Order: sequence, then structure tokens, then C-alpha cells
Amino acid sequence: MGACMPCLFGSADDYDQDQPDEETRRQQQAEAAQKRMKQEESRGLADPEGAKRRQQQKEEAEKKAEALEQQGGGENKLSWQVG
Repeated sequence: MGACMPCLFGSADDYDQDQPDEETRRQQQAEAAQKRMKQEESRGLADPEGAKRRQQQKEEAEKKAEALEQQGGGENKLSWQVG
């Protein structure tokens, strides 16, 4: 029982010197989170930029279709007549 705790595990002062201040640590954590989100978005995609472009084109097409539908008021609907 000749060993003391600071000898085995190091002192608290040694630990504090290696750690960055709180603001730097928060910034590093935020950057790491953004990096993980970006990696998650592109997981499984061969061309992540192409996928984003296709998604934007799809959204634009949907907006145009909605605008045309509102503009026409639904009067140009096709109806089938049998007889």
C-alpha cells in the first residue's frame, strides 16, 4: 500500500492542462456533429450531389404542378364519357 492515488492515476492538474477550454471544445463538438450529419446524408450514394440535384428538381416540379392546379381552378379536369 505504498502507492498513492496521484502516482497511479495522475493528478487533476495534469488532466486539466491537456483539455481545451470550454468554448473551443463546444466548437469542435459542433463541427464534428455537422460532419456526421453530412456523412449520414451521403451514406449509400455514389453521387451525393446528383441526388441533391434530383431532389431539388423533383421539388420544383411539384411546386409548378401545384401552381398550375391553383391557377386553373380545377376546371380543366378530364372526364370520361361512355356511351
